[in-house]
Amino acid sequence: MNAVGAVTRLAAMDRHELRFRLACVTRQAAGRLRFTLGPPRLDRSALARILDPTAGPLIRTAIDAARRGDALEAHRALASHFQTRTSRWPLQASRRSGLVEEIRREFPDAQRDAARRANRLLDGRHDLLGYRDLPVGNPPDWHADVVHHRRAPVVHWTRVPFLDPAIGDHKIIWETNRHQYWLALGTAHWLTGDRRYRDTAIAHLQDWIRANPPMAGVNWASMLELAFRTLSWTWALELLCDDGASDVTPWLVDLLVSMDRQLAHIRDNLSIYFSPNTHYSGEGLALYGVSMAFPELRRSDARAAHGRAILLHEASRQVNPDGGHVELSTHYHRYSTDFYLLALMVARAAGDPAAAAFEAAARGQAAYLRTIADDRGNLPTIGDDDGGQLFRFGDTRTDASATLGVAATLLADPSLAVSAPHVEEYWILGRRPEPRSPAVAMAPWPSRLLRDSGYFVSRGTDGSHLVFDAGPHGFLSGGHAHDDALSIVLRVAGEPLFIDPGTGTYTMDAAARDRFRSSRRHNTLLLGGREHSIPKGPFGWQTRTEARMLVARTAADVDFAAGTHDAYAPWHHIRAVIAMHGVGWLIVDRVTGPGPIAADTWWHLHPSWRPVLRDTAFELHGPSGRRLAFASTAPELAMVEDAAGFAPEYGRIERGIALRASRTARGSCVIAAFVPASPALSHRPAIVEVEGADFLAPGWTSARFHVHAGDAELRIAVPFPSDLEADPPRTDWPQPCIEQLLKSCAE
Repeated sequence: MNAVGAVTRLAAMDRHELRFRLACVTRQAAGRLRFTLGPPRLDRSALARILDPTAGPLIRTAIDAARRGDALEAHRALASHFQTRTSRWPLQASRRSGLVEEIRREFPDAQRDAARRANRLLDGRHDLLGYRDLPVGNPPDWHADVVHHRRAPVVHWTRVPFLDPAIGDHKIIWETNRHQYWLALGTAHWLTGDRRYRDTAIAHLQDWIRANPPMAGVNWASMLELAFRTLSWTWALELLCDDGASDVTPWLVDLLVSMDRQLAHIRDNLSIYFSPNTHYSGEGLALYGVSMAFPELRRSDARAAHGRAILLHEASRQVNPDGGHVELSTHYHRYSTDFYLLALMVARAAGDPAAAAFEAAARGQAAYLRTIADDRGNLPTIGDDDGGQLFRFGDTRTDASATLGVAATLLADPSLAVSAPHVEEYWILGRRPEPRSPAVAMAPWPSRLLRDSGYFVSRGTDGSHLVFDAGPHGFLSGGHAHDDALSIVLRVAGEPLFIDPGTGTYTMDAAARDRFRSSRRHNTLLLGGREHSIPKGPFGWQTRTEARMLVARTAADVDFAAGTHDAYAPWHHIRAVIAMHGVGWLIVDRVTGPGPIAADTWWHLHPSWRPVLRDTAFELHGPSGRRLAFASTAPELAMVEDAAGFAPEYGRIERGIALRASRTARGSCVIAAFVPASPALSHRPAIVEVEGADFLAPGWTSARFHVHAGDAELRIAVPFPSDLEADPPRTDWPQPCIEQLLKSCAE
């Protein structure tokens, strides 16, 4: 930031922000000075200071042993305490035998699968984000990006340039240091009884503490990463605290002392103004959840109160009234849903009155998640997806089915579930999920408008699922937003057809970062080859386009929505989407303005589909021999391939293929596309624009089309306002007229 920008930013701060930032700067400067005198080390004797002697006789025994310098005796007292105490955490050491018995009975392969995952970890091979079977090491190099073969410096945490690609991809480094893979080791230990898995996790804990002294290096630089790590350590303590009498190292002492230090660091450097999004709520979750889980720590009450206040405040600030997370990323939304589900479980176990508010936040987000996901729990990659998950008990899962299953149990709403219970649900809940009958759990979920988030979701009984984006660009700076105004994502009968490109990288390739979030990479319309918005750095935008929904209606046979945005003024663009259940989807783009208009609509296919151009339409050859089609009124159709066009997961970049439909017109331009819903309607499809009388209502015009699909012929009239500068009331918008499907016409 230049001097003028710095002065402007400073002038915009209120006194609360100024006070907070001044305290942080002062504390950080003092910390850097102490660091130059000698990096701090873990002090096992600190256990006596951080524990609350009123927490029980075994805690007092541990305090006395720590004061004598007998860390191993303190460890053994702690192990006995944690094995027998009444825990507030969902997964509890004292309930091990019952849970293991349930899982073995319901999932006969669970033990074998857990051992397979854990054995790979013993071999030092990890799956990180979109990267598979990486040689991370046993133990890992905690500061290394093993994909790009770079390493972050071990300097004071404020001096780590973690966004600089010279030190590697911070996401890759941090993913290992979240220690969520310890859950795989711990559950394998419970299911198999093999101590190697337990001993490996404990060895990694002690190696991490050795290699990451307090305040030193990249793993102390992000408060959210500390939050995730302390949450993982809380799960791990429950999974690993058995048989403490035979341990030869006081690892529980080390864990508690380091955890206390990390929680203090989070508390002192909250992302209130740095990343006041899921960073801030995730940090609040750690302060609340971990502190509630460890009343044995002297400062837990104060930290839990602070974390509770953050979660309660952010439940309204970061969650829209329609239940959607404000960052408008489907995967970040799942993140936030999991945050409040975990907070709810802890609050209920502790008898905390905040449970009611956490339940309300979880319920709204779970309903939104069920809507934005398809009927199998698959999420469109709308917005950034950097692979982050709160719960990791099994193989990498990119869908929302486990979250929805947990929500179905906790919220007593089986309609949220999209499948029979996963084994992950047992681990997350620490118990058997509530029974849900397939008839109730698989009941049809309706099409819905998510008004505040700006998404219209149309679904069919065959598993078809369309998401139309006509909402805000993103939250605050739009750091995790994509340039996807008026884009659609479509699954046909459960199979992905038109996709969002995903997130290839954040910082390692600036051009790729901008390319993956560009409007050209989304299923939308461009004028004159111009992008809707201009990015600025990996997490910002120089300009941004706000779309808005004009009308949205659902019905048993037809769903209809239309939206607009202002990226191309003085030209005006409206996109209308008609989902004719069981028949197909009609997408109509109408642009008006001064002078010639060159318009391109882009349609990005999932790589499992192969297009073949036949005259004025594409045949689409899909998985399992399925065939569909794509027809357009545009005179120019082209297929565009890109060797690096699709990222199904962060960092995993695959071949992409897109269809482009283009036309040039003067004054006004209409491009319509039709996708049949079934192979039977995909034979020689065609769509043509025809002349016809306008709608009788004043101020309205129409675009009219003849659609040929298989043996069927449709005559469709789509209403548009005559004056695109004036948004008519939604209640005034006429219905589309679809002859032969609907016997009456709403003209």
